Amino acid sequence: MQPQAFYRVVADDFTAVDEIIRRQLTSRVPLVEKIGDYIVSAGGKRLRPLLVLLSGNALGFGGDQLRLLAATIEFLHTSTLLHDDVVDASGLRRGRSTANALWGNAPSVLVGDFLYARSFEMMVELGSMPVMRIISQATRVIAEGEVLQLSKIRDASTTEETYMEVIRGKTAMLFEASTHSAAMLAGASAEQAEALRTFGDYLGIAFQLVDDLLDYRGDAASLGKNVGDDLAEGKPTLPLIATMRDGTPEQASLVRKAIQQGGSQDLEGIRAAVEAAGALDYTAHLARDYVARAIACLDLLPSNVYRDALIELSEFAVARTH
Repeated sequence: MQPQAFYRVVADDFTAVDEIIRRQLTSRVPLVEKIGDYIVSAGGKRLRPLLVLLSGNALGFGGDQLRLLAATIEFLHTSTLLHDDVVDASGLRRGRSTANALWGNAPSVLVGDFLYARSFEMMVELGSMPVMRIISQATRVIAEGEVLQLSKIRDASTTEETYMEVIRGKTAMLFEASTHSAAMLAGASAEQAEALRTFGDYLGIAFQLVDDLLDYRGDAASLGKNVGDDLAEGKPTLPLIATMRDGTPEQASLVRKAIQQGGSQDLEGIRAAVEAAGALDYTAHLARDYVARAIACLDLLPSNVYRDALIELSEFAVARTH
């Protein structure tokens, strides 16, 4: 399967999901549509709706209901992006100015609220209580993960365990909700539903680990955001935590001070320290381990092109450069 082939096996579904998104963005308030359209049209990888489509089809379930679920998940994700950019005071996402940079914080937060509400209206339209339970719980956990991360800003004593709790909430939870809800909508067996739920969790963790790795190994042009953003915000991500734990006293001290002060004045020095301390290799190894565990979960699914695409997508998650 060629790179991006995991999109092609559900290309028609993807087109239909885009149409649903455009239709559901309509509002009698022009600014809502303007901001909503701006952030949705930025594209991105659309991994979460892709996971919905691949998971459902892998179980032999497709059609309008699955497409509506995929669009619901994308609305939910987009709303979190709008809120995250305000919280992080981000000026760049996917290579473009953020909504808050263009329109200000208040409209961005309120349009994020609109997208949240719309996603729940779409969920009601699905008429599946198990799906509503999964997604409503996921929404709460995501919010808790973001608040936990916020509470650890500039906290150099943050442990790897706490970091894992943060990324499981703020990132992996929506991956998990995508695969799990698709399985429930498809009428999967309890074993298959649990396998897909766990798959989403492991894949989401691996994806965030690579994201945090690329904050030091990536470049702004391919990432579509500023390298070192997490460091500038004082976020204690795993490369920094591992450097403080495993690096030399000098490396640990440099990182500790950078977290406590925020800002990325000595970004190159920090990048050199996390590389020399083996923290980036450690993070990359952990990401590969989680992807291997994710792929093993797929053994319970029927053998078909959709399962192959899920495996290929998992491998892409750790091999990517942006």
